[in-house]
Amino acid sequence: MRSDQFDTGGTLIDVTSLTVGVLGGTGPQGKGLALRWAKAGIKVIIGSRSAERAGATAAELGDGVTGMDNRGTAAAADVVLVAVPWEGHGELLASLRDQLVGKIVIDCVNPLGFDKQGSFALPVKEGSAAQQAEKLLPESRVTAAFHHVSAVHLTNLSIPELGIDVLVLGDDREATDIVRALADAVPGMRGVYGGRLRNAHQVEALTANLIAINRRYKAHAGIRITDV
Repeated sequence: MRSDQFDTGGTLIDVTSLTVGVLGGTGPQGKGLALRWAKAGIKVIIGSRSAERAGATAAELGDGVTGMDNRGTAAAADVVLVAVPWEGHGELLASLRDQLVGKIVIDCVNPLGFDKQGSFALPVKEGSAAQQAEKLLPESRVTAAFHHVSAVHLTNLSIPELGIDVLVLGDDREATDIVRALADAVPGMRGVYGGRLRNAHQVEALTANLIAINRRYKAHAGIRITDV
């Protein structure tokens, strides 16, 4: 089985046939994932509040990437990654509810605060950013993934294989399998099922620990799952 395919209950899924929209695609995380997916042969749409800014970023990333405003991106994509700042997360998703009906939504947002002692997880009324997305998008297939991938490593193509695992959470088995396949499409990245969406809080919060590790060791740490 190729890395860009995944068997979901007997049906072979080729993720190169999908169009992935990246909301927040002009930011470091979204831009990096868009770049890696485009290099893997997946069609990517960069989304931004400004279509012009999205188009400029798409041109920078090269072949296979186009740019639109957020509404156009959500409407045109098969799968949508949410990689926006936490402060604008709820408002943006609420505004795109109609465009995201029936679509797989991947939430990679980490609700974090920062003070003199470093980063820390913020409380979220719904439990997590992903659960907030689920509440705001009742007709979408919401998953959580790609929280712990270094934007610096993603955009550095001199690193051919990333050597990192991606925890994928959700309540829709087919949706989580497709998201795992999108992770597998990036050389050196592996998607690992991490539980139901109600467990997304601790995955999002773990990012604060990785930031502390990175500061102490001057690194761009990720995670690896053993014995799987």
